Amino acid sequence: MSNRSASAGYDRHITIFSPEGRLFQVEYAFKAISNAGLTSVGVRGKDCVVIATQKKVPDKLIDASTVSHIFQITPFIGCVMTGLDPDGRNQVMRARQEAAEFKYKNGYDISADMLAKRMANINQVYTQKAFMRPLGVSMILIGWDIERGPQLYKTDPAGYFAGYRATAAGAKHQEAFNYLEKKLKGDEQPATEDAIELAVSTLSSVLSASFKAHDLEIAVVTRENPKFHVLTAEEIDAELSRIAEKD
Repeated sequence: MSNRSASAGYDRHITIFSPEGRLFQVEYAFKAISNAGLTSVGVRGKDCVVIATQKKVPDKLIDASTVSHIFQITPFIGCVMTGLDPDGRNQVMRARQEAAEFKYKNGYDISADMLAKRMANINQVYTQKAFMRPLGVSMILIGWDIERGPQLYKTDPAGYFAGYRATAAGAKHQEAFNYLEKKLKGDEQPATEDAIELAVSTLSSVLSASFKAHDLEIAVVTRENPKFHVLTAEEIDAELSRIAEKD
């Protein structure tokens, strides 16, 4: 039935529903995220929140230091973008603009949940106007809130957003969800080191790969240091050594 709907041209327009009530272009945007070939994971702990993603340099001639999928938006909020790189950079620029405008108008920094809501609202508009296309990218936002503590949010091309205890995006995201559900039973809230370990072990398990420091990007926000911090290669190497010794 879906093939007939697609062939009837319902996938040619972003704004037109198929008879089954589907928006094919939005579904294709989700496919673009998975087909980009990267997997990202976010884990919220008791006093911390961690994001981790693969670092793939597509060409040996490219300077690896210029390739990143983790971005700082404000001093206290950062994100990992999974999907099409140019779309990701566009959304990061918009998020920085929204955060700057919020601070200018209100005199204080935007919180991660407000920024996630704003970005989801913008994404939703892209699903209802024919002259725009949905962005083929998923944004996982982390930050520290003075009142609520660690925050982990995810937005998608359909304009949906929610807060998570742990989440994943990209290729094999469903396998990552299943792994995280098994590991985070009940109301368990891991400490910083455990949260980093869980993020790394999730990627390692679902991708069936062992990682070196240059294969990963990790960023953390903690109670002790609420500023968004991207781990250096040396710090990632130390974490991987600690995890290996524990095993």
